Order: sequence, then C-alpha cells, then structure tokens
Amino acid sequence: MPIPFQCPFCGLQTWVPEQYAGQSGPCAGCGKPISIPPIPGYTPPRRLEQDPMVRMLIPIGRSAWAIAAGYAGLFSLTCFLSPIALILGIIAIRDIKRHPEKHGMGRAIFGLVMGILGTIALLVFLVGACLPAVWRR
Repeated sequence: MPIPFQCPFCGLQTWVPEQYAGQSGPCAGCGKPISIPPIPGYTPPRRLEQDPMVRMLIPIGRSAWAIAAGYAGLFSLTCFLSPIALILGIIAIRDIKRHPEKHGMGRAIFGLVMGILGTIALLVFLVGACLPAVWRR
C-alpha cells in the first residue's frame, strides 16, 4: 500500500511505495534529500543475500574464488590438485578481505587447509618416490 508523502521543501505530493518507508532519497520534484517516515509495525522484506539459510543452499553473495577453493580443496584429496587448492584458498581469502560484503570465508579456509595438507602429502610422496633412486647410485 503506497504511502502519501509531501516534500517539505517544494510541496510536491506523491505516493511512495511502502518498501521505501524509513529511507532517505532525493525528492522527485526539487531533488533535495528527503526522509520517508517509517510505517509502524511494517518490516520491509529481506533480500535473499541477507537470509543465512538461503546463503547456505545457494551461493548468493559468495566469492567465486571461495567456491572454487572449496571444490579444489575437496578434490585435493587426490593430492594432485592440492597446490591449486592452496593458491585458490589464498586468492579467495584476499578477495573476501578486499570485499567485506562477500561471504565464503569458511570455504576459502577449507581450500587453504586442504591445499596445505595435500601439498605436504604430495611432497612426501615425491620425495619418497625419488629418494630410493638417488640412494641406488
């Protein structure tokens, strides 16, 4: 239900949609900043990015680097993708710190930790595979 509103500067009378109740913005007539009064008992609908349950199911507002790091961390159990998970985890953490509105720090840290563990396992495997060949000489 629209809210009747009159600009205190130019007197322009308009009907403002209720989703703008309690917000500020420029007047359509004079352009000066005005504040729409809040409606008692009205709570504006939440955006999808603000709902934590939706964010758990759908990657809304999440860093793409964090998503990539999470999947690379999951696949780093094969050890061959571990260095990639490590790099993607670092990039994802830097991206989230630069853009605080983005989510996904848990996935980024998971990719980083799994990348570190998998890279260590890969190095141990490579050293173990190459060491007997060096000792035979």
